[in-house]
Amino acid sequence: MTETQPTSDLPLDPPLDPPLSEEEQRVLGALLEKQVTVPASYPLTLSALRGACNQTSSREPVVEYDEQLVEQVGRRLKDRGLLRIVWSDTGRRTLKYHQVLDEVLGLAADERALVTVLLLRGPQAPGELRTRTERLHPFADRQAVEACLGGLAGRGLVVQLPRGRGERDARWRHLLGASEETPAPAAAAAEGPVVLPEDRDDRVRAAYGAVAADYADTFADELAAMPFERWLLDRVAADAVAAGRPVVEVGSGPGHVTAYLAAAGADATGLDLAPEMVEQARTRFPDATYQVGDLRRLVRPPAADGWAAVLAWYSLIHLAPAELPDAVAALARPLAPGGRLVLALQTGGPRRVHRIEEWHGHQVSLDFVHHDVAEVRAAVEAAGLGDVEWYRRGPVAARGETTERLYLLAART
Repeated sequence: MTETQPTSDLPLDPPLDPPLSEEEQRVLGALLEKQVTVPASYPLTLSALRGACNQTSSREPVVEYDEQLVEQVGRRLKDRGLLRIVWSDTGRRTLKYHQVLDEVLGLAADERALVTVLLLRGPQAPGELRTRTERLHPFADRQAVEACLGGLAGRGLVVQLPRGRGERDARWRHLLGASEETPAPAAAAAEGPVVLPEDRDDRVRAAYGAVAADYADTFADELAAMPFERWLLDRVAADAVAAGRPVVEVGSGPGHVTAYLAAAGADATGLDLAPEMVEQARTRFPDATYQVGDLRRLVRPPAADGWAAVLAWYSLIHLAPAELPDAVAALARPLAPGGRLVLALQTGGPRRVHRIEEWHGHQVSLDFVHHDVAEVRAAVEAAGLGDVEWYRRGPVAARGETTERLYLLAART
């Protein structure tokens, strides 16, 4: 399918006049979403609507509205004919909020789903939109999303943005409210400075080289206190032994995960970008194999038709979201039939990118990226992997963790 060309000229007549404010967009987006996902409790009370606006998942940015603000916004929208305030028809007489934006704009179910997610999360690519609208409308494929976006664009409701540097796909945004040309998540100024891939690789290599010994002292024995992670790694090792094929960990750091797999009976190899980390791994865990290597250039093992498992255990946390699909595809290609890709990442939180300048007592310049669950799943599915299972756990305070963790397994079918 031919990709729609970016449009720079906006419609002369905006779909809503005046355009929606950011608060109005969030309130209407939250009502549109909850009308479909929790119909039993819709329309929403003021308290429930506030909670829906301030939700920390599936919202960008995360906000903290109080009830007074939500009530004021609701009344403005009522005066504009975009929202109705009704009485509860059962129980206590309580005011509830019901959106009528879809009626005003004449949105079909598929159009409604896309507009909802664009209101709640800002500009997004078609692949992201397909994944994020699953609970609102089941699009058959990416082409169905693009066709629907094309129809909305023809009515002046959405526009395709020019493709940004490092972006695989052009993003789309709605035209219902005043909006800055929001940069891609990886390049957003509020989330940290833009780092070119070649510069980023140098930063990562230098940072991990500088902290190698101290980092290894901190993390080399961490699995002893991580029962869930050990259970997951035991599964990977057992499957590899049963298949009679080797496994590889990319971004193996001080080598403890590769060593754990080897101790469980797997033929395990660790690759890392930093030579200093490889040296730490070889010294501390001499029974496994470690090499210097780049995860984006992973090849098949020399004595097998593919890897039984490829693990990226917190090794994708420095990649921009736009780079994730290509990185996942590179890791999936050398898998044997039935082989598994195993990902461990940080997720959640109001910011996507965190830059640190001091780490393990050393001066560094390093960006950490919190990847969105839906984006990771979309990248895995785009790589042709199936049987996807994923686990999300909260931070373990006793270990000093402050972020949620995502573990995902997918198989080459």
